[in-house]
Formats: sequence, structure tokens, C-alpha cells
Amino acid sequence: MALSALFSFLIFFALINLSGRFVHAQVTIPARFDGFLYKNRPASIDSIMIEAFFDPVCPDSRDAWPPLKQALDYYGHRVSLVVHPFALPYHDNSFVSSRALHIVNKLNPSATYDLLELFFSRQEEFYNQPTFNMSRASTVSCIANLATEAIGISYHSAVASGFSDRETDLMTRVSFKYGCSRGVFGTPSFFVNGFPLPDDSLADYNKWRSIIDPLITEQGIEREEPFLHLVL
Repeated sequence: MALSALFSFLIFFALINLSGRFVHAQVTIPARFDGFLYKNRPASIDSIMIEAFFDPVCPDSRDAWPPLKQALDYYGHRVSLVVHPFALPYHDNSFVSSRALHIVNKLNPSATYDLLELFFSRQEEFYNQPTFNMSRASTVSCIANLATEAIGISYHSAVASGFSDRETDLMTRVSFKYGCSRGVFGTPSFFVNGFPLPDDSLADYNKWRSIIDPLITEQGIEREEPFLHLVL
């Protein structure tokens, strides 16, 4: 079933790309850049920007997060991260989970990554098989309860009503469309300073160090050169 859904998605994605050569569809530009900024570290011209496309119920996304988080904590303000939720179509509860991230981020951005980590630690509860006999409403209720754990019980009604909010639905769709526009078709997917990383560099701390260390070194050289020119 998963392979069939993946094949259908890839065909759909290919048709979109092919049709884009002949037809330019009108795309609604969102009011703000998609994604969730890690620890509110704003990107600047001097910072290294990582973009991560995660599915909250994807085990590969879960496994890729700890080494990336370790690297972010090591580099501090020198590296910024934006996570884009990307709802894979063969994960039945991916869209609702991604929407929960948008709901929490809208209510209290400081709790967004807490919820992402909760999904990663308990995502088996929301795999296809465990929720196969559950109604859609029951699944949404369980995810709302999980989101409440991350953001606080006082937000429970706001979280629950967020799933009826047209804006959070549209924001989740924009996240998916943005990923497609960047050529993303699986998770996790990473971009560093706008350039995609190969699949073999995703889930290893030392790999992140080997990617980022040379960029940090190069930035240092570029900062020193103008000073040397002034001295000379």
C-alpha cells in the first residue's frame, strides 16, 4: 500500500513538473516565509542557513533530528535552522500532525519544537496500523491532546479549535507546496545555504561537522580579507 501511494505521488509530482514547462499556474504567495525557526535564531547574511523538511510521523526524520540538534547546539548563533513540515501522502496522519505544528506555532512559537520532539518520541502511536480502526475525529483528538502536552493545558481549547481553522489548513498546504517547489519528495531532506544535501549526509553528527566546519572557516577568511586590505 505504501509503495503504491509513493508511486502515485511520484507520478503526480512528475506531471506537475512537466506541466510547469507549458502552464504557469497562479500560486498564492504566503504572507511570511514558511517554516519554524529554531530557538528564534534569526538568519543573517553571515549565518549558515539549514532548511530541514521533516514529516512528524516519519521514522527517518525522527532519527535525523538528534545529530542535527547536536550540531546546532555546538555552532550556536553561527548556524540557523528552519524546519518545514512536509506531509508525506503515504503516512495517514502526517497532514494532521503537520497541522498541529502550525497550530502550536501560531499560539506559542516557543513550544513548536517541543511538540516536534514529542511526535518523534511517540510517533509509533500515529503510524498507519495503530490508527487504522480509529475515526478521523478520534485521531485528531489524540493529536490535539499531544499538542496540549507540549504547549500547556491552558491552550487545550485553542489547540482543538485550531483544527477547524481554515488558516492552519492553508498553512499546512503551503508547507507541502513549498517543499514540492524545492524538489522535495521524501523526508528528511536538507538544504544548506539554499543547496540540497545528498541522502548520505543526513543522520550523522560528524557528517554535519564535515559540512559546516569548512563553511565556518571560509566565512572567517572572508571577514579577515577586508581588514587586511584596509591595513595594506
